Amino acid sequence: MHFCKIIPFLGETDLTTGLIIVFGLCLFAVVAFEFVNGFHDTANAVATVIYTKALKPIIAIPWSGFWNFLGVFTGGIAVAMGILKLVPMDTLMTLPVEVGACLVLSVLLAAIIWNLGTWYLGIPCSSSHTLIGALIGAGLGFTWYYGGSGVNWHKVEEIGLSLILSPLIGFGLAVLLMYFLKRVIRYPALFHIPQGENDRPPLLIRGILIITCTLVSFFHGSNDGQKGVGLFMLILIAFLPARFAINHHISDGHIVSILDETKSIIQTVSTSNSLRNATFVKLYDDIETVKTNLSDRSKTDKKSTYKFRRQVENLVKSIVALEANKSIIIDHTDQNKLDHQLSELKKITDFAPIWVILTISFALGLGTMIGWKRIVVTIGEKIGNEHLSYAQGASSEIVAASTIGISTLLGLPVSTTHVLSSGIAGSMVASGGKSNLNKGTLKNIGLAWVLTLPVSILLSLLLFVVFHLFI
Repeated sequence: MHFCKIIPFLGETDLTTGLIIVFGLCLFAVVAFEFVNGFHDTANAVATVIYTKALKPIIAIPWSGFWNFLGVFTGGIAVAMGILKLVPMDTLMTLPVEVGACLVLSVLLAAIIWNLGTWYLGIPCSSSHTLIGALIGAGLGFTWYYGGSGVNWHKVEEIGLSLILSPLIGFGLAVLLMYFLKRVIRYPALFHIPQGENDRPPLLIRGILIITCTLVSFFHGSNDGQKGVGLFMLILIAFLPARFAINHHISDGHIVSILDETKSIIQTVSTSNSLRNATFVKLYDDIETVKTNLSDRSKTDKKSTYKFRRQVENLVKSIVALEANKSIIIDHTDQNKLDHQLSELKKITDFAPIWVILTISFALGLGTMIGWKRIVVTIGEKIGNEHLSYAQGASSEIVAASTIGISTLLGLPVSTTHVLSSGIAGSMVASGGKSNLNKGTLKNIGLAWVLTLPVSILLSLLLFVVFHLFI
């Protein structure tokens, strides 16, 4: 069967048969990455409910998979767009499609190889760190061949900081929460360590453990799942920029309405400030530029569509600059209106089709149900020198769910693995001090943490160079 019959919009492109095959491989690879991410990170949500006997594995695994699915489906795309901003989209869209194919394949294969390797060894490793490292490596390869800035270092710094701080926060908050439970709550049943197969927690404690497992699963989906959505959109934009660089489902009339309302708000702000400085002049020019070139966007013309995308992005930057200008006073009502129009404008360039979100949701949800046992054993048995108590399981899950949830709202990717692992370590320290930690396991986790970025960077860079030899 011809590819264009399977994926109808390929008929609108001039991709060669070879590139269509590579395109299919990239789509398969991103789904595989999210599938691997599912079973690689399942332990983060289900280890505590399994090892505290709150749920049996046969129930916990599909339950976690379902909530991972919902997390991706309802989690928005802020994190996904953050992933896209790590690569040189502006330059990439001006180059042949083959260059984008090299970048995408090197990122995906590097991430999958490292994730599978650490999973096989039963070492909890961050898929987020792996992905960020792979993106940096491919970006460096891109710079090597094409110059310019192949890596958005400002975004790398922002994301890197969240990845480094989140496990430290998880450890500290888990220690504090355990001390609170021990010194204030003082409910003996909370600190019970289950001994046998039928030693199950009381109903209230069991409910708390199931709720925290559910929240971690949901927020894992909403954060880690979005990374898959971002990678999927990177593939679509790299291969089919005219169709996916902007959201063609937003009508011209709606865009004109957004522009007119934005201009009206800016005129009100300008009048209330009794000035017309360069900031306002540029804004008016950017609005008129987008409106004038609205007819240029096309599902088949890469150059004109890309031009329109840049004009919208320039307008967004101008509005952000206006809001950041402390010499300009914007009242609360106008600020809310302007924020709304800004979010509407961003939807033109920052979007993901529903079928993309559904595909990643299913991949993550199904992956959650497979291959979970290796890392569950490490999380549940080997981080500490004692079996998890109910309080330790609940406190680490509460900390993980809240940290990941807040990060998702801020559009920052974090490592579910590191947050929960550090949370369990913190709960163990609060229970019995440093001697309660398994130094061997922590050494392996720490080594994987340290090596993930450099290894994934190097692996992705080498793959980019190898693939580039064939274009």
